[in-house]
Amino acid sequence: MNFRKGRAREDLEINLIPFIDVLLVIVIFLMVTTTYSKFTALQITLPTADAEKALEQPFEINVGVDAQGRYAINNQAVAARDSAGLARELQAVAQAAGQAEGSGKPDPVVIINADAMAAHQTVINVLEAARAAGFAKVTFAAQSSSGK
Repeated sequence: MNFRKGRAREDLEINLIPFIDVLLVIVIFLMVTTTYSKFTALQITLPTADAEKALEQPFEINVGVDAQGRYAINNQAVAARDSAGLARELQAVAQAAGQAEGSGKPDPVVIINADAMAAHQTVINVLEAARAAGFAKVTFAAQSSSGK
């Protein structure tokens, strides 16, 4: 029973306009729900602290290193050029300060004041000397760049 005699069959077509509408809705949904996070390595906001100053200042040993590789401990020139000699000098300074102020002081803090043009090995010698002398607290001094 063919009721459509004489009529030619129409080819089926996909209507693209509703298809494009659906795709645009999906794209808008993905854009709204996606979170974009920006990772940068240089823009850092450091935390602030409103702590009171420490009542007792730790004992500090300042080690200076100049561009020629000479050392100074607490503004006194040192003849030692290797880490073993520096370790002996650091221990001597710590013992002298311990006898003068009593033995109640905790471990000293070794502050390394190295020239910007100092050789890397000279700074490593100070670090090795501090380790050999038994000082666990070591820090580096730097100046702020706002003074330029």
